[in-house]
Amino acid sequence: MQQAEDFRAESRALAAILEDLPEAGFHRATQFKGWTIDHVLGHLHLFNAAAEIALQGDEAFTAFIAPVQRDMQAGKPILDCQFPWLNGLSGRALFESWRLGAETCADAFAKADPKRRLKWIGPGMSALSSVTARQMETWAHGQEIFDLLGRERQEQDRIRNIAHLGVATYGWSFRNRGLAVPEPAPFVQLTGPSGAVWDWNTPQEAGFVKGSAVEFAQVVTQVRSIADTRLQLSGGAAVSWMQIAQCFAGPPEEPPGKGCRYKAET
Repeated sequence: MQQAEDFRAESRALAAILEDLPEAGFHRATQFKGWTIDHVLGHLHLFNAAAEIALQGDEAFTAFIAPVQRDMQAGKPILDCQFPWLNGLSGRALFESWRLGAETCADAFAKADPKRRLKWIGPGMSALSSVTARQMETWAHGQEIFDLLGRERQEQDRIRNIAHLGVATYGWSFRNRGLAVPEPAPFVQLTGPSGAVWDWNTPQEAGFVKGSAVEFAQVVTQVRSIADTRLQLSGGAAVSWMQIAQCFAGPPEEPPGKGCRYKAET
C-alpha cells in the first residue's frame, strides 16, 4: 500500500530535523496551543500505536484505547490523555520510541488490505484511510515543529494524499458545525510540488479552489490561515469552506488567524 510508504516518508522527514536536537530543545513550546515538541511526539506516538493495534482486531483496539477514551469522556484535554500511556517517556527517549513506532506502524499497514475496515475512536475507517490519516497528522503536527525550528520542509507529491483527504471532508467540515452543506461542492484544482496538476469534483466557473496543493493542505489541516495563502477562491461555497475547513476528526476547531502561524526566523 503506497500510502503506508508515504506515511513512513513523512515520519522520516520529521525525524531528520530532530536528529541532532539537544535534550532541552524537546521542551520548547510551539505555536500550536503551546504544545512542546515533546507533546507533539507523544501525541503522534500514541495514535500511531493505536492505528497499528487496530490492525490486530476490534477487541485489541478497544482494550488499548479504553483508558484514553475514559479520560476524554471525563473532559480532560487530549494532551492530558496521552500522559498515562507515555508513563514519563519524554525527550530523546520519546523521540526514539516514536521513530521506531512509526516504522513498525508503516510496516504493518504496508501488508494490510487497503479496504479492510478498522475500528477507531470515532467512525470506523478503511486501512487505507487510517494510514492516510497518520500521514496527515504527522505532516500537520510536524508543521509546528518545522515552524519552531525555522526549517523549510522539502515537500513531495505525497502531499496529494492529504489534499485528497481535505477534499473528501468538505461535507464534514460543515456538518461538524451543524451547518448545511453548500451544493455543489467546489471544483478543486491543485498543483503539486513536482508541478503535477490534480483535479477533484466537477469543473465550474462560479465555484472553485485553485492553487498550491501544499497551501491547500495547510488550510484543511488548520496549520495556516487561508489569509496567509495565495489560494484562488470563487463562489460562496468555496469561501465558506476555506474559512472552516477541518480534515481531522473531533469537535470543531477554529483555524488560526492571519499571521498566527509562521516559520520562525533563525
